[in-house]
Amino acid sequence: MSAVAAQGLAIGLLVALLSVAVFRPRWLPELAVSAAAAAVVLALGLLPPHVAVGEARSLGPTIGFLAAVLLLADMAGRFGLFAAAGSWMAAASRGRPVALLALVFVVGSVVTAILSLDATVVLLTPVVFATTAQLRLRPRPHVYACGHLANSASLLLPVSNLTNLLAFRASGLSFARFGAVMALPWLVAIAVEWVVLRRFFARDLAGGGGSEPERGSGLPVYPVAVIGLTLAGFFVTSIVHIDPAFAAAAGALALAVPALRSGRAAITDVGRALDVPFLVFVLALGLVVRAISDGGLGAAVDYLVPGGSSLGALLAVAVIAAALSNVINNLPAVLLLLPVVAHRGAGPVLAVLIGVNIGPNLTYVGSLATLLWRRTLRRYGAEPPTSEFTRLGGLTVVPALLAATAALWVSLRLMG
Repeated sequence: MSAVAAQGLAIGLLVALLSVAVFRPRWLPELAVSAAAAAVVLALGLLPPHVAVGEARSLGPTIGFLAAVLLLADMAGRFGLFAAAGSWMAAASRGRPVALLALVFVVGSVVTAILSLDATVVLLTPVVFATTAQLRLRPRPHVYACGHLANSASLLLPVSNLTNLLAFRASGLSFARFGAVMALPWLVAIAVEWVVLRRFFARDLAGGGGSEPERGSGLPVYPVAVIGLTLAGFFVTSIVHIDPAFAAAAGALALAVPALRSGRAAITDVGRALDVPFLVFVLALGLVVRAISDGGLGAAVDYLVPGGSSLGALLAVAVIAAALSNVINNLPAVLLLLPVVAHRGAGPVLAVLIGVNIGPNLTYVGSLATLLWRRTLRRYGAEPPTSEFTRLGGLTVVPALLAATAALWVSLRLMG
């Protein structure tokens, strides 16, 4: 097979994988398409066997970590953590829409940072929607906050996003240092989102609610304690040079085992939480993108991406990453860009992360989390119009991207 034909086939496989992820046709299982794409890459020699094995090994710890975090978040929900958070927000806001939006920002940012963006779009968004219905408030500002924060507020920790896990391993930073460097960009991005959403939805946030909610029973102690210990475990394992996936697995088991014993969850629920089709999709995507990169696109990206960690260079990297995310989705974008910037230091790697995490708020195809958020709202008959989503994205992405990248440059200077 010629190089041109191989590159064309690899790009076709990428389009097929992303199309299934975006449209989710019932007659075409995601697992089957992912497995077929990986088989084609190997059978037709788009990647040499030793390269494919090496890519799978490099992605293995990240995929294992992702599986553990998905299970941890799902089991926390089964212990009532998100329902309790919804009750607390309803009571603390006292029916005031601006106060509720502020609480959604706090809860959404923390949930995204610690339990990943998937927990925010799948578990928190329905709770927020139900809370606004209970308070007789317009849901748009609050559910939009969940969707935007799932991307923008996922900058803080390696566990916050699959893209973070990939960047974390390429950055050479410890868990604690990663969080310390990204804290300022994280806060700045959230602040920009707050200012824009507050003004964009000013009419929806006027007035007050029509009912006074009952106070909930408070946050459940056990899942909160397990999550806190798991988070501490991430820092400890990073210090002693043990893969943080072990801490994530321990936390997931600490919730899954008592959930199974108490009847809160069944074995089938654990299987669904692990989301094996998505894990296989990530592996297949990694192999396909590696084939595309080795086929010549990687060299072209390397030529476009500037070197160095100056403010201008970091801004250029972040903008390129954001643009790629909205063309080919943020997962392929980060897989394509990381090999190019990994040898240039932590600064460019983290600039890529800012681009692929904030950029997807511009279009629905930017990230799988945004697509999942859209499907969640569709179940409630509240799917936002594409024009509105894109218009709001245009108002938030550019200032958040520029401000967060500038904040990253400051963090790198302050922390040497």
